[in-house]
Order: sequence, then structure tokens, then C-alpha cells
Amino acid sequence: MSIGGFDSATRISSGKALTAEDIQAAGLQASEDVARYAVRLADDSLILSQQLGWWISRAPEMEEDIALGNIALDLLGHARTLYTYAGTAWGKSEDDLAYFRDEHEFTCCHLVQVENGDFGQTIARQLLFSIYAECLYTELAKSSDETLAAIAAKAVKEVEYHVDHAWQWALRLGIGTDESHRRMQAGLDAVWPYLDELFEDDELIDRLEGVAVRPSTLRSRVDAGLRQAITESSLAVPTSKTARTGGRRGQHRETLGYILAEMQSLARKFPGAEW
Repeated sequence: MSIGGFDSATRISSGKALTAEDIQAAGLQASEDVARYAVRLADDSLILSQQLGWWISRAPEMEEDIALGNIALDLLGHARTLYTYAGTAWGKSEDDLAYFRDEHEFTCCHLVQVENGDFGQTIARQLLFSIYAECLYTELAKSSDETLAAIAAKAVKEVEYHVDHAWQWALRLGIGTDESHRRMQAGLDAVWPYLDELFEDDELIDRLEGVAVRPSTLRSRVDAGLRQAITESSLAVPTSKTARTGGRRGQHRETLGYILAEMQSLARKFPGAEW
């Protein structure tokens, strides 16, 4: 498949990243199943990006304002590209998919909807999601869908930094003071019940064999990474029971409604506005 005048393998090897604008210019079109899968990934990234943006001006130090803001922008970039590709199946724009779908139409996992809580809880959530995302995009870069593969190849390079950032903070908090250890462990305990949902397979994944990544195949690698990070941080692997799932089916936590209300309000009040 030609993307912007050359194939995705050439783009990846030359270090150039596939962008939303490239997808639009190349006139690519996703199938409906590929579009649904891309939206699923984009929803995860968009909601987590929105959550992290809250910390700008509220993080424990100025440098962390910038770091979390940059991670949020990386995630927003992933969402933009995935939404743009998905929208080709339905004649929709990235804005249509981000701002003009209702809560039940989102298919994000529950983990990204978990409240920020204190800084320890945000870092714990970020640790779980980033290790999962790194494994996911590493495998998705091998997808038979060249556009998804190119998107993943760019994303994984950014997510590697997200893992390092969360891991370093887990170490800093876990082996810091008694209070920082307590808060980091409490944050880990709070988000852990939402981990299992990331590995659920469903009929969409079955239909996209060779295109999508089967979530269940990531479990052992993600668990190994998390155990290492938790052990190095002198923390305990939580034994919390699994929370109710359903995010992929549009069944969400109450918090998602508040996140969307804040995120979508301006676009819905002034549809089509440009600035």
C-alpha cells in the first residue's frame, strides 16, 4: 500500500512518521472492522491524554508539568492518527469521532477512566497502561495492515519513554519516604482491578486475525514487566479482585461522562468553529 508516495516500510526505516495528514493526503480507506479496532485504541489514548492534561500546573514540580504534558500530547497524537484512519471507513473526521460521539459509543478500557487521585495513583495507572501499550504497539507494528503497522511503529518509540517515566517515578516513590511508599502502594492497589480488561479477546479480534493484536497474548509480557517494576520499587503486587469490565462494549465508569462533558463542551457549543 502506498502512503504519501512510498510504502510504510520505507517510511519507518527512513525515520519518518505517519501522521493524520499523511493518511488524509494518501486517500487510504479502512474496512469497518479495522476502523472499529482503530477507534478502540484511539479512545484509550484520547481519554488518558485528557486525564493527564489535568496535571499541568498541578504536578509536584514544574518539570513534571512539562513531562506529563508531553506524554499527554504523545497520546493525543496517537489518537488523532488512529481516528483519522478509522474515519475513512465512515466519512468522518477525527473531530467527529472525538467530540461528537456519546458516552456509550466510546470503547475505551476502564483503566484510563480511573480517577487521577493523588500523584501516586496517577503514576500507578500510567505504569500499568504504558507497559501494556509498549507491548501492544510492538506487536501491532507487525500488522498485515500497513497503515496500522506504521502508526504503531511511531507510537512504540514514544511509549518507551512513557514506560521509563512511570517506572522512574514508581522507584522514586516506592523507595522514598514512608509516606511516598504508602501513597504509591495505595495507588497501585486502586488501579490494579482494572488490569485484566486489557487482555480480553472478543469477536472483533477474531475477525481481524493477522491485523489486530490478540490481547490475551500480551498478558505474560505485561505481567513480567509489571512484576519487575513493582519489585524494584519495593512495592507489593496487589491481590485486589478484578473489577467489572465492559469498556470495550460501551459500558463505562461514571467518571467517563464527566471527562467527556469537559472535553466535548466547546466543540458541541460551537460546531465547525476554527481558530
